[in-house]
Amino acid sequence: MNAKSTDIWRLIVPLLVAWILGMFATVVQAECTGCLCPGNPCKLCSLPPTTSLPPAPDEADACLRIREKVLPISKNTEPNEHYSSLNNSMRECVKNGGDVIVNSRRNKEFPSKHYCKPYVVSASPQKN
Repeated sequence: MNAKSTDIWRLIVPLLVAWILGMFATVVQAECTGCLCPGNPCKLCSLPPTTSLPPAPDEADACLRIREKVLPISKNTEPNEHYSSLNNSMRECVKNGGDVIVNSRRNKEFPSKHYCKPYVVSASPQKN
């Protein structure tokens, strides 16, 4: 092998490796697991409730109870009122059997920083 062909292989091999790793990363990102996935599989509701996000048509009971107890806020709400509403909604979430989830990667479907993950009881088998 001469020096030119060695230089070409030194260029091609890293490019091929990068391309293969890029393809693998794309496949891994396409599969979403957890609650913050498209379609809202865990029936999350934003905390505190906001006027800009309407309630989901199939909203969980815990989220309905939070909306009954804590008034929705707007994005123009004063910081003290916002944090008071956030604290009240977190308390109501836990009180109604939910868990508070912090969203570190906001997106169009999940724009809030905090969500309530209601405890959903699966249907128990019928006894004969």
